[in-house]
Amino acid sequence: MNLLKILEEELQRWGEVIIRTASGATFELHRGDTKIDHENQIIRFKSADAEWVIDGKSLEVLKMHWSHPEEA
Repeated sequence: MNLLKILEEELQRWGEVIIRTASGATFELHRGDTKIDHENQIIRFKSADAEWVIDGKSLEVLKMHWSHPEEA
């Protein structure tokens, strides 16, 4: 099973995940605004200020994002 398929399954299960790419960039992805294109191995999502396209082959780490209070 490839990591994009696992990402898609975990987004469905958890609702949001944090990913890290080979370049070291991290992104918080949410189920509602993330699209995974398996054929082209691309992850797309929208943030408040941009639309992102990530090379799915650069995906290295998936991390569960647990609920927590904001620090004051």
